[in-house]
Amino acid sequence: MSTRVLIDHRKGGASKSRHPEKAHRPDNPIARKPEWIRVKAPSHPIYHETRKLMRDNRLVTVCEEAACPNIGECWSQRHATMMIMGEICTRACSFCNVTTGLPHALDDDEPQRVAEAVAKLGLRHVVITSVDRDDLADGGALHFARVISAIRATSPETTIEILTPDFLRKNKALEVVVEAKPDVFNHNLETVPRLYPTIRPGARYYQSLRLLDRVKQIDPSIFTKSGLMLGLGEEKMEMAQVMDDLRIADVDFITMGQYLQPTVKHAAVARFVTPVEFEEYGTMARVKGFLQVSSSPLTRSSYHADADFAELREARAARLKGAF
Repeated sequence: MSTRVLIDHRKGGASKSRHPEKAHRPDNPIARKPEWIRVKAPSHPIYHETRKLMRDNRLVTVCEEAACPNIGECWSQRHATMMIMGEICTRACSFCNVTTGLPHALDDDEPQRVAEAVAKLGLRHVVITSVDRDDLADGGALHFARVISAIRATSPETTIEILTPDFLRKNKALEVVVEAKPDVFNHNLETVPRLYPTIRPGARYYQSLRLLDRVKQIDPSIFTKSGLMLGLGEEKMEMAQVMDDLRIADVDFITMGQYLQPTVKHAAVARFVTPVEFEEYGTMARVKGFLQVSSSPLTRSSYHADADFAELREARAARLKGAF
């Protein structure tokens, strides 16, 4: 039997609808998960320590907001992906479990609170993401830069990975973030271009692609990364084309994981991609020249990010050595 455990730590999370904008949509029944997708309820004591630290520092995590199936494993290892700029997103993607609405004003103390949590957890590598903030003139770029600077000041040995929005129509926003020099710049394409109108309607495929390409143009030393969800109806040839597009943009790292439907109001799972198929996609990506590939049903953007980053650096060093 396959089980998915959804744990909501948010105050009042059960009494308020998280997706009022989706209420008018017809229900998409949630398909039974196959045997290779299993999630156990978190029980490790370090999981509870991590949870308490997040609450004590008044921090939001994408682990909770996006109902990530790996939360038990990651938090038990003191790995948590912190989501800055609040818990309300200005977009309403049909795959995403993050609340949509009008966000609150930015919290000026948040960068320091994030930095303190990183130091207390003793993280070697941290992943920082955010909601989309289309309401802000710079899309939150300066806030990202402030968070990076605060972490550098308190934990100079910690490597920093950011997972950003697309900064659509936010002139010069990307430059502000890149100048703060994160070690890894991640922006997820999420799916193939054909599916954007229904899966990611507020975004533009080529804007996201240009964003990743521009990062490398500004600072070639920064690793770039992007992720895709499988099981939404994409075809193999479309996946191959997206991989080619990412390689043309000189993206270093690709992640691929199974889409899991959060509620009946979200996009339905078209099919569950088998572990063997994920291995085949991983092989395809490696052949196309990505430095690092993570492809499995439970792969997520920040899953095992610390170990992956170490391998990413080693892969670049080996490639550079081979070039001379």
